[in-house]
Amino acid sequence: MLRKIRLTLAILFFTLVTLLFLDFTGTAHAWFRWMAKIQFLPAVLALNIGAVVLLILLTLVFGRIYCSVICPLGVFQDAVAWLGKKRKKNRYGYSKALNWLRYGVLGLFIVALIAGIGSLVALLAPYSSYGRMANNLFQPLWQWSNNGLAYLSERAGNYAFYSVDVWMKSLSTFIIAAFTFIIIAILAWRGGRTYCNTICPVGTVLGFLAKYAWLKPVIDTSKCVNCNLCARNCKSACIDVKEHKIDYSRCVACMDCIGKCHKGAISYTHPSGKDATPASNEKIDNTRRSFLTTTTVLATTSALKAQEKNVDGGLAKIEDKLIPNRTTPLTPPGSFSARNLTQHCTACQLCISACPNGVLRPSTDLMKLMQPEMSYERGYCRPECTKCSEVCPAGAIHPLTVEDKSAVQIGHAVWVKKNCIPLRDGVDCGNCARHCPTGAIQMVPSDPDRSDSPKIPIINVERCIGCGACENLCPARPFSAIYVEGHEMHRTV
Repeated sequence: MLRKIRLTLAILFFTLVTLLFLDFTGTAHAWFRWMAKIQFLPAVLALNIGAVVLLILLTLVFGRIYCSVICPLGVFQDAVAWLGKKRKKNRYGYSKALNWLRYGVLGLFIVALIAGIGSLVALLAPYSSYGRMANNLFQPLWQWSNNGLAYLSERAGNYAFYSVDVWMKSLSTFIIAAFTFIIIAILAWRGGRTYCNTICPVGTVLGFLAKYAWLKPVIDTSKCVNCNLCARNCKSACIDVKEHKIDYSRCVACMDCIGKCHKGAISYTHPSGKDATPASNEKIDNTRRSFLTTTTVLATTSALKAQEKNVDGGLAKIEDKLIPNRTTPLTPPGSFSARNLTQHCTACQLCISACPNGVLRPSTDLMKLMQPEMSYERGYCRPECTKCSEVCPAGAIHPLTVEDKSAVQIGHAVWVKKNCIPLRDGVDCGNCARHCPTGAIQMVPSDPDRSDSPKIPIINVERCIGCGACENLCPARPFSAIYVEGHEMHRTV
C-alpha cells in the first residue's frame, strides 16, 4: 500500500512538473507553478524558507521522500529503471557507498556556487537537468504533436487547436540536454539510482539528513531468511542483507523492498534499539557538517549575451536578423540586475519554455552556459506579459504586476544611422515610432531646415523601457536600425 501511494504521488508530481515545461497555453503555470518553487535548490536560492523547512522536515520524518516523489529527475530515473526491470528482474545488489565521490562532488558544487561557475552548477543541479531535458527534447515533440492536431482539426473545420512555432533555441544547450538524457538513462537502466547516490549534490545533502529520519525501512532479523530478494530489487543498492542493515543516506524510501519481501521482514517504522544504528558506521566528520551549512551560501555569476539567429515576425520569409553587439546584456524585468539574475538562476529554463514571445533563450557563452538571455529577433517583451516572473522558482526573476513591469526600464533604445531605411533607401518608415508602447520614439525631419526631408527617429531615453518592440519590428536587415542597450541595474520610469 505504501508503495502504491508513493507511486501515485510520484506520477502526479512528475506529470504536472513536466507540463510546466511543455504547456504553451499558460494553463499549467496558473495552477501548478508552486511545484517548481518547492524544488530543493531553487527554494534555497530564492530564500523560500517555507519550502526549505518543509523539505527538511519531510526528510527528517520520512527519509528521502523528496527524491522519490517530488524531484522530477528522480522519478524519471525510476521510470527508466522500471523499463530495465522488464529485461531482467532481481538485477541489483548491495554496494558500499562511494562517499569520497558523493562529498567530493558536493564540495565541488558548493565551490562552483561561491566562485560563480554557473555552468557547472547548472550541469549538476537535478531539477535544472530535468528542466533542460523537458524544454529541449520533450517540448518540441509536444509542440509538433499539437501542430499535427491543429492541422487535422482545421481540415475538419474545427479550430480547437492552433499551430505554434517550433524552433531550436540553442544548439549547444540541446546537445547538453541530449547527453544528459543519455547518460542518466544509461545509469538508471543499468544501476537504478546511481546518479542520485554518487553525483547529485541535492541527494547527498538530503541523504545526510535522512540518516536521522524518524521513519525508515527496518529489517526484522527474526523474520528475515536472507533470501536477498530485497537487496536484488533495491535500486539504491543500499541493503546489506548479510549485516541486516540499510544505508539510510542512500535509501530514497521507494518502498520496493517492502513490497518484495514475502516474509514481512521489512517494515516502514521508527527503528529502536540496535536497529536505530545507521547502516553506515562511519563517523560523520566536521567536513560533512560544513558542507550542509555551506549549501545555504549560494552565489553564481554570469551575464547574458544573445547569439541566436531567427526570422522577423510576419507572413513572409525574409532575410534573417542578426543580433546586435550589446555592450550591456539585457536581463528580464523583475531580475533587477544581471548580478541578481546570476546569483539565483539555476538554468532550469522554465522561464524560457514559458516565454510566449520568443524573447528568452539559453546562453551559449561558456561562463553563462544555459542561463536565460534576452534578444528580440523573434519577438519583443510585451509590457502586458509577466510569464517569466510568475514561473521562476529560484528568485532570479521576481514577480511583477503588469503595472510594475510597464514602469521598469531594463534598457534603452539606440539608433544606428547607417542602417535606417529612410536615409539608406530613401523611403518612409516610422515603424519604431508607431509600435513603441511608451511613446518614447518620435519621427522628425532629418534636415531641420527642410520639412520634407526623410524623417528619422529620436528617442526619449527617460521614457523608453527597453521592451524591444522597435528593434523587433524594424524592417532593416540584417541589423536593425534601432536596438536596445541593457542597463546593469534596472530603473523605474
